[in-house]
Amino acid sequence: MVKDRQFYRTILKIAMPSAFQSLISLAVTYLDDLMVSWIDKPEMLGLAADSSISDIGNLALTGVGQTNSLTSFFTAIVLGLTSGSGVLIAQYWGKKDLKRIKQVFPLVTLLTMCAALVFVLLSQICPAPLLRVVLSSSASSGDAFNIAVRYFSIAAFSYIPYALAYSMVGMFRAVEVVRVTLYITVGAMFVNLFFNYCLIFGRFGFPAMGVEGAAIATILARVAELAIVWYYTFRRQKAIEIKPKDLVRSPFTLWREYRRFGLPVGLGDAQWSLVGLFKSAIIGHLAVGVIAAYRAAEMMMSMGMIFTSALAAGACVIIGKTVGQKQYDKVREYSNTIQILFAYFGVVMCVIIFLLRHVFISAYGLSGEAPAIAEKMIMLGAVTMLGTTYHASCFVGINRGAGDGKFVMYVDLICGWLVVLPLSYLAGYVWHVPPAFMFLFLRIDQCFKWLIAFIRLRGNKWIKNVTEQS
Repeated sequence: MVKDRQFYRTILKIAMPSAFQSLISLAVTYLDDLMVSWIDKPEMLGLAADSSISDIGNLALTGVGQTNSLTSFFTAIVLGLTSGSGVLIAQYWGKKDLKRIKQVFPLVTLLTMCAALVFVLLSQICPAPLLRVVLSSSASSGDAFNIAVRYFSIAAFSYIPYALAYSMVGMFRAVEVVRVTLYITVGAMFVNLFFNYCLIFGRFGFPAMGVEGAAIATILARVAELAIVWYYTFRRQKAIEIKPKDLVRSPFTLWREYRRFGLPVGLGDAQWSLVGLFKSAIIGHLAVGVIAAYRAAEMMMSMGMIFTSALAAGACVIIGKTVGQKQYDKVREYSNTIQILFAYFGVVMCVIIFLLRHVFISAYGLSGEAPAIAEKMIMLGAVTMLGTTYHASCFVGINRGAGDGKFVMYVDLICGWLVVLPLSYLAGYVWHVPPAFMFLFLRIDQCFKWLIAFIRLRGNKWIKNVTEQS
């Protein structure tokens, strides 16, 4: 174990604001899911006022929740592209090469904005075909599908401010500037909470817009985030001297470096999020109650991963910075300590998720068998957190920080497409396993990826100094 207190202080300095940011960012989605699950009037969903549908909350959660699967796919692409830049920035930060760090900003901003514009364009041209990937449009799910189309065509506009804001936040995190995270998370939380309440249910003189109100509230929250990040970036922070015009300047040589060392990280996250999209597609063609239960259970798993992901991001910066300084013995020492810390942390998260499952599910307005199914899903998901927490620290923190992003991409590629998706499809449509065990199959890779990570870090092939090879 590392005895240097500065090591632990640095991880926490980066991780805690990052965790808070992730928590509130997820809360923006969670608030949408939670509040729409309490909608009890058919007309708020675009249905006839005299509709005899009894499970209105399940329908609303299914439509909005499955739409947020597409949003999760998009945000994973943005975060992947940004994390790829973090590999370069962290190692250049170790060398104190501020000029090269500054040149990374326009590159990543352009990539994330292009991704956002493509998604927005598709949401306006062909929203229905996209949503059919994650939600059935059959007679049994037709109402939920129509709700999803109405929500998605509006909420997709939030992707543009999100892409710009989080590309900058992610790059600042790599140079240990994390204060802006606190500002945007608090601002976004209150904006989203207020306008969700007002626009969904019609409070304080606002019209009751139902799911469309939730979509508008999401846009307003993302715009608030961008405004805070923009002000902080160009008026307050002093770590990197940058101006708005610098966001459109990037040398061609840096594109080659990013393609070699950063892009594999972005592609790895993108393809893994695509796996997540198809997992949602497998669930999305089952009964409405099962889909609603899955959305609630998956949300709790995501919240359980917040601090793990944040600590892994902190570990990535420390490892990358130390590799850039060519202190390879210290890199291995840090690696061993991080692995031990996360193994213990996995046990803690498993217990917390298991104990809080009922409280979490009861916050939703689920009906029928959905609450019981969701609790069983969470019980099984809690067990998988033991492996998830450990391998996340290795793959996201250690391997990526050390420039080993390609290996992580290959592992995710093989596990996702050759193991998780085939087994999940068989479980749902051939073996017809109970819904709770269906959730376990969707996370089956979390039960063995920790072993791959452990074996990889026993050798030396994972340490790659990007600054020497560029």
